[in-house]
Parts: sequence; structure tokens; C-alpha cells
Amino acid sequence: MYSTSLLVVPALACRPSKERLRFGLLADSHYARKENWKNRRYDQSLAKTEEAVRIMNEEKVDFLLHLGDFKDEGNTPNREETLGFLDEIESVFQGFKGPTFHAIGNHDVDSITKADFLQHIENTGIARDKSYYSFDQNGFHCVVLDANYHKDGRDQFYAEGADWQDPNIPQTQLDWLKADLEKTNLPTLVFCHHPLYEFRRNDNQYHVNNFAEVQQIMEKSQKVMVVFQGHVHAEEHSKINGIHYITQLAMVDYEGLENNSFSIVEIKDHQIRIDGFKRVSDQLIE
Repeated sequence: MYSTSLLVVPALACRPSKERLRFGLLADSHYARKENWKNRRYDQSLAKTEEAVRIMNEEKVDFLLHLGDFKDEGNTPNREETLGFLDEIESVFQGFKGPTFHAIGNHDVDSITKADFLQHIENTGIARDKSYYSFDQNGFHCVVLDANYHKDGRDQFYAEGADWQDPNIPQTQLDWLKADLEKTNLPTLVFCHHPLYEFRRNDNQYHVNNFAEVQQIMEKSQKVMVVFQGHVHAEEHSKINGIHYITQLAMVDYEGLENNSFSIVEIKDHQIRIDGFKRVSDQLIE
């Protein structure tokens, strides 16, 4: 673990709760049995996930959530093989003795469709066909978004030529998010695979195209305290108009369990504490 750093959360968004919320957070495991690429060790993500689930069970966290790019595909994409990778890592993930949830990443809709992915994973208490959804836990509201859409609202499917640099939150989901936030009086956490603020690297776009519209809805609600994201395989923190945006490291990167990456997030009163494991930094937000 790394040393703890101190950040500040505005009182408006961080309303005290009598309860404590403590959950596990994983990102970008990209599990597949395929050749390594750069620093990615695809087949090692199964053992890394096993370690994370074991620790989450020992720590008795309230739920376990994966931020997307749960699995990958083989060197020669094949639907049945890809579903096999998904089933393998989901079986390990479901070893957690509590509620489990997924955000969908772009690599989760590569050689399989979004419907395929959803039918082979479990989001506890959520209908199988829902790729974006919300739930309450211990006095907090949790929202999971899905940006794997074309601008016209069609599901993206990379085997049919979708562009990974073109993620969108369509109007139907924006309307749902606004209504969902209006209905809750609880401090809210948002989870999304793709960054909800501008993020570019090496001339590539990683952010949701219409992130500004999503930000506006979250800010207007005055209920969202923090957004958790993956996708960029880097540890990032930004504070925008009173909301913290925290991006997690990728589990798939680097050799061996000593380079695993996952975290336990604890929220109580005005504090958000991130207990990082292995490569993930500790953070204290208050």
C-alpha cells in the first residue's frame, strides 16, 4: 500500500450518513488466454481476481463492483471462446459472498454483443437486460452508467465496426439518470467505465463524447459526491464543480500477484477512504 493523501469533498455533495458503506472495486481485468501485449498479462487476471475476491470476503465488504473491461478476446476473435473467458472470470467473481455488480467496458462488447455479456454475468437484484441501473446500500445511492452506445442510441458492437473512441450516453439514459437522481435523497456514487471528463492520450480519446451533459445532470442534482472510472489504465483524480472523479488502475497490467491492483472504498459521514492494494494508492477524502 501507498501513503495516504488528503483531498477535500464539498459539504453540499457529501451529506452525512449514519451508516458506513464499504465496498470492493476492481477495474480492467481484460481476462483472456492470449499472447501478452505490451505490459498486459491477460491470463494472469484470473489469479489476480481470485486474490481480490478472497480479500473482499475476508474484509466482509458490503458489495463488489467491477468497472468494466472484465474480459478480453483471443488473438483470433471468436464468440464462443470469448464467452468461455467471460464465464471463467465471472465464476471467480461470483465467489464473493455478497452482492456483485458490473459496469460495461468497451472490451466487453468486442466479439460478443452487449446482450451476450449481460446474459453471462450477474448484477445482484438487477434485471438481466439492464446495462445501466441503480441501487441503494447502507444509506447511499449507487448509479452504474453504460457509455457503450452510438450517438443514435444503438448498442455498440466492435465486431461490426464500432469505434472505441466514440462512447456516448444516449438521451434515453440521460433522461433516466436525471429522473433517478430526482427520486433519491441519499448521497450518491456514480460508476462508469469511461471517463466523464475530458481525457486524451497519444491523440486518442478516452472520455464519453457528451460528458458535459452528464456532468450537468449530476451537478444540478447536488447529490453526487464521487464518480469512479476505469478504461485509461492509470490512476487519476480530478475535482470538477464539487464532484470528485477517481480513476482506478488496470488489474491486467504487469507481471504477477505482486502487481495486482484493486481497492476497498469506505464512506462514512464526510469521509471517503480508499484502501489501495498492491499498485493502488491509498487516499483519504474529507
